[in-house]
Amino acid sequence: MARDRRDFYYHQAKEKGYRSRASFKLKQINEKHHVIKHGDSVVDLGAAPGGWLQVAKELSKGKVLGVDLQRIKPIEGVQTFRGDLNADSTIKRIIKIVGEEGADVVLCDAAPNLSGNWPYDHARSIELTSSALECAKKILKPKGIFVVKVFQGDMFQTYLNKVKDNFVRTVAYSPKASRAQSAEIYVIGKKFLTAPLHRGEEFVVRIDKLGSNGDGVVLIERFVVFVKEVELGERVRIKIEDIKPNFAFANVVERNLAESSEQVE
Repeated sequence: MARDRRDFYYHQAKEKGYRSRASFKLKQINEKHHVIKHGDSVVDLGAAPGGWLQVAKELSKGKVLGVDLQRIKPIEGVQTFRGDLNADSTIKRIIKIVGEEGADVVLCDAAPNLSGNWPYDHARSIELTSSALECAKKILKPKGIFVVKVFQGDMFQTYLNKVKDNFVRTVAYSPKASRAQSAEIYVIGKKFLTAPLHRGEEFVVRIDKLGSNGDGVVLIERFVVFVKEVELGERVRIKIEDIKPNFAFANVVERNLAESSEQVE
């Protein structure tokens, strides 16, 4: 069955003029999770040979850019260049092309060359996808979308949590076009967070204002944080529990703090 599935998508790609069977993975991801819409600017990291670029252009009909260490054969309406996603020069060039406001969507279907040693290959996959995440954080618009291929293994959950820290909603999805025996899975982060804080961080604050629902309201680097179950004038240590694009929620972890305690105003 796995062989038949591989052959089906291979022949479909040849028939429809796609450069790889992976094109159908992006199509299926988009059908399920709606990651690319008309007019989006899209950056594909590790884009060679260009199958995802072809689909991205079909879906967005907007600005599409592919970056890879290897040369990508020209695709009509798509810009490409050779670059290392870890290099600052690559980031600057991407921003120059897509604009200072950033990209709507960042994709990465790249994978390391497999050695056959699975723990080693998994570690290299995590290293590559971590680099893609760091690159995406520098080039995505606020509320942008990130899609990346990851090999499953003992470091997968830690990586998934990193993505969750930077997006409002994060899911893992395996499209039908992935081979049945493959350990690959796609992590999709929606609504990129540009808040100056992260889940799990702690701050000492004074509650100088209450919202209409009775929660405390504080500003951390001009970012609104709602604090549950506090009273006006309290000095408390809070822990960030959830982050939205324009505000965050926190719980109290310590009360009745002295004035000498470090405070965020």
